[in-house]
Amino acid sequence: MTKESSYTAKLPGPDGLYDYGPEEDAIWGELYRRQMKILAGTACQEYLDGVDLLGLKPEKVPQLLDVDRRLHETTGFGVEGVPALIPPSRFYELLSQGKFPLATFLRRREHIDYIEEPDLFHEVFGHCPLLTNQSYANFVRHFGEAAVRLGKGYSWHLFRIFWFTVEFGLINTPQGRRCFGAGIVSSPSEAKAATEGTACEFRPFDLMSVLRTPYRIDILQPIYYVIDSFADLEAIVEQDIGGMILKAKSLGDFAPAFEAKAS
Repeated sequence: MTKESSYTAKLPGPDGLYDYGPEEDAIWGELYRRQMKILAGTACQEYLDGVDLLGLKPEKVPQLLDVDRRLHETTGFGVEGVPALIPPSRFYELLSQGKFPLATFLRRREHIDYIEEPDLFHEVFGHCPLLTNQSYANFVRHFGEAAVRLGKGYSWHLFRIFWFTVEFGLINTPQGRRCFGAGIVSSPSEAKAATEGTACEFRPFDLMSVLRTPYRIDILQPIYYVIDSFADLEAIVEQDIGGMILKAKSLGDFAPAFEAKAS
């Protein structure tokens, strides 16, 4: 978590449960209902099925113990609450162990439309439903394993793969292009931008192109990469990731599709 953050991570009680109050339940419910209405015709079916499998409901903030148990029952994946933003090495280590690190605080009402740092709604509602899909869960775990194996020198480019799939991925379906990335499904503005497609570009997923594409975290994404199946996603990490990153570095980045951030 950044030093400027006004949020404090919640810690579990002796029973492993987190104490969320009525206002947090109300904010969760408002976010849940709003996003589910948007996602009914824009998210892929695998994501919507995952929401049901996890038993996510608008009435109360979900407990990490329940999410962890249901994920273990479906794909063997799990989650782990983390006290703050964690170093990339720890993040990748947890993924390699089949554990998705989750922030435990929920945004306040003044940030209900946008919060730059990931909160529990982004983490649970955005990331966890698709971890009920075996191919997707395998991809996340194997991505973590590759990151641990390759080490720090590859981390920056590795996260571009994560960014354009796990965070902002789209998938072709018989019903048309649908979203699955957590940064899209948990954000009303991003979901609208990614599905209406009036001010962005959609590119077929190509690993070398992804590795050469810079991004900014604080804007609506100008570029989305689209996969054809979650089996294809799983196959990404079966390639020579290290060798391809070295080649991407030698070729250099594409010109940014966005203005530089003001300092």
